[in-house]
Formats: sequence, structure tokens, C-alpha cells
Amino acid sequence: MSRAAAIAVVWAVTAITAQAQESSPIVFSKSIERATEDALLVHDTPLLSDLVAETLENNPEIRAAAQEYEAAQQRIAPAGALDDPQVEIGVLYMPIAASPFRTEDMTMKMIGLAQTLPFPGKRDLREAVASKDAEAIEYGYHETINRIVHDLKTAYFDLGLTLELIKLVEKNKQTLEHFLRIAEERYQVGQGSQADVLKAQTQVSRMMDRLIGLAREQPMFEANLLRALGRGMGSKAPLPLPVQLYHEPALRLDALYEAALIQRPRLLALNSLIARSDKVLDLAQKDYYPDFTPRLMYGQRESRLDGTGRADEVSFTVTVNLPVWRKSKLEPRVSEALALRDQAMSLHQAQINEIAANLRQQLAIAEQSYKSAQLYQSTILPQARLTVESSLSAYKVNRVDFLTLLDNQMTVFDYETSLVTAVASYHKALAEIELLVGKRHDKHR
Repeated sequence: MSRAAAIAVVWAVTAITAQAQESSPIVFSKSIERATEDALLVHDTPLLSDLVAETLENNPEIRAAAQEYEAAQQRIAPAGALDDPQVEIGVLYMPIAASPFRTEDMTMKMIGLAQTLPFPGKRDLREAVASKDAEAIEYGYHETINRIVHDLKTAYFDLGLTLELIKLVEKNKQTLEHFLRIAEERYQVGQGSQADVLKAQTQVSRMMDRLIGLAREQPMFEANLLRALGRGMGSKAPLPLPVQLYHEPALRLDALYEAALIQRPRLLALNSLIARSDKVLDLAQKDYYPDFTPRLMYGQRESRLDGTGRADEVSFTVTVNLPVWRKSKLEPRVSEALALRDQAMSLHQAQINEIAANLRQQLAIAEQSYKSAQLYQSTILPQARLTVESSLSAYKVNRVDFLTLLDNQMTVFDYETSLVTAVASYHKALAEIELLVGKRHDKHR
């Protein structure tokens, strides 16, 4: 038996035989975030936790999002800074004549310094806009982390399910081959029919075709797992460890919904964009007021030809821009800021509605999958397996036809498949709920 098949066996046996364990009920009143995380931890294995840590460390998309946030932080201070001051150097009032610096009183060598000063409040608003941009990008970074971890867990459980299905198909194929040998032996001694043999051969061929399909799916899930981990070409995908069904997590729609409103990074990013739009609107309205450019100039004058000295001069001016193009320039900017703010608010509400709908859906899937798995492992499968044992004994003494035996065995196979599929669906639904709620995954936790 291969290593993958062996681990898949353990995965299946553990999932089927795990019993509900005692635990204290989860209370949401003290800390919604902590309680939600505790409830969602039931599907984590030690290996999966290690893989999450590896993903946080090595995934290039997560690193790129972190670098984008770092770059956004560096834009905050420059946004509120003053424009560069201007230095002016030249000669004033110089006639075209000999020794102009000593013959004309107005001729001088000049140096000046000018600094544009925005209307009070503009610099603070520009910095606030950049700060809200960086804040939204930070939340986008955490949303990227959550999405990549969700992809990792989905690929992890898909791969585990595929390996388990391969094991179940191989086991069922061996059982059908055993039935085929029995049918061939009975046919050779005249106690069975050729139709029984052909039927058994058909079912064995079906299992071989199913194995081919699963073998085709396995590399796709391994590739998804490796991509989430940030591993390159030639790396080997880790094999999932046993996933157990413990007690059903105390997940309540109202608590999860409230937690999502508080901590879902995508919602928080949209909140930041709404606040940014308000700042942009305030800044656009500030553009109705002028900026100021004070300028200080110093002029140095030479002595006259007769040696009489002339005093140097100092000049001071203030330039004010005139925001007169209101219809064509200022009012459209205000309208744009209002539209962007309304857009951010609409996107925020749409995201809230989507989260609420998806939470209902995933909670229903988790509940249905959990109850189905419990029913299969506690009642349906034991009864079906007893039916196969009874049918096999009855067939050997000609009390049951071969078709009934085959149908009973295929029913067991279908139930076993449904069980492991329900287990995988249950854990994938929890991973979806983690993403919807916005469970934090921190490198330093």
C-alpha cells in the first residue's frame, strides 16, 4: 500500500470512528471574535496549522500585499508636506550701458525666496486622504491573507477527500473482484449464470474508470495546495492528516453576522474608503479658497562712480491664486467626490448583504453535512454493511441472487463515499465561514 493510500485510510477511519467529545459551550457575549475563532478551530489539524504558518510566511501574493501596504504608508507624510520652496536669483532693472551696476540707482543683484502655503486645512485633509488610502490597503492585505488561507484549506480538504475516495474505490474494487471470483467458480460448476460474471466484470471496470478520474483530479488539488503554500515547481505536496469530527461547533448566524460586521477586512476597507471619500469631498470644497505664495527678495546695489554708497533693498510680496473657474473646474470635482462616496456606501451595503446570504448558505451546508456524516457513521453504514454480509452468506447457498449482492455492495460504497464527502463538505464550509467572518491569521500568533 502506498503512503498516500495509508494516510487516506487513517483519514477515513478517524472520520468514521471519531466520537463526540465533551466540551464547554461557547459563549458569544464576552468576545464575539474569540468565540467565533474557538468554534471554527474544530477542523484544524497540527499539519494544517503548520501549513497555514508556511503560507503566511512564503506566499508571494501575501508578500506583495504587505509591500503594497508599506508603500501606501510612505505616501502619508508627503501628502501633507509643503511644496518645495523656490529660490530666485537674477538682476533687476539693468540698462544696456557701461558699468550699469554703478550708474543706475534701480539696478541691483537680486536673490529671492518664495513658498506656496495652501489654504488652512488643505494639508491636513491631503494627509488624511492618504492615511485612509493606506488604511484601506492594510485591510485589503488582511483580506488577501484570509483568501489565501481559505484557498489553502479548500485545497487541503479537496486533496484529502480525493485520497480517501481513491482508497474507497480500491477497497470496493477488491471486494467486487472477490465477488467476481465467487461468481466465476459458481458458474464453472453450474450453480451460477454467465450474466452474474459479466455484471461483476462491469462493476469492476466501473471502479477502474473511477480510479482514472480521481487520479486525474489529484494533481489539480495538489497544484492548488502548492500554489497557496508558495512552493515552486518540483515541490511535493504534503499529504493531509486525519481530520476528525468532534462536537458540532456552536455557530450562530446572528453572532457570526455581528462578528463579520466588526472584523471582516473587506467591510473595514470599504469603511475606510467611505471615510476617504468624505475627506476628498472636504478637500474639493476647500479648493474654493485660494492658496498663498509669500515671496521675500533681497537686492544688492553697487556704489556710484564717485564712490557714494547706495543702500541695499528688501522686497516682500504675496501672490494669491484666484479660484474663479468654478463651473468648469471646482464644481465637477465636488460632484465627483460625492459620487465616489455614494459608490463606496453602496458597495459597503452590497457586501453586507452578500456576507449575510453566504453565511446562511454555508451554515446550512455545515449543519447538513455534519448531521449527514453522523447519520452515515452511526446508523446507515453499519446497517448497510450487515446487509452485504447477510447477502453474501445467502448467495453462497442460493437464497439471494447475485444482482442483489452486487447492489447491496454498491450501496455500501455509495454510503461510504457520501460519508467522506460530507466530512469534507463540513470542513470546507467552516473554511468558507472563516473567510466570511474575517478570522484573523497573524504570523506572530
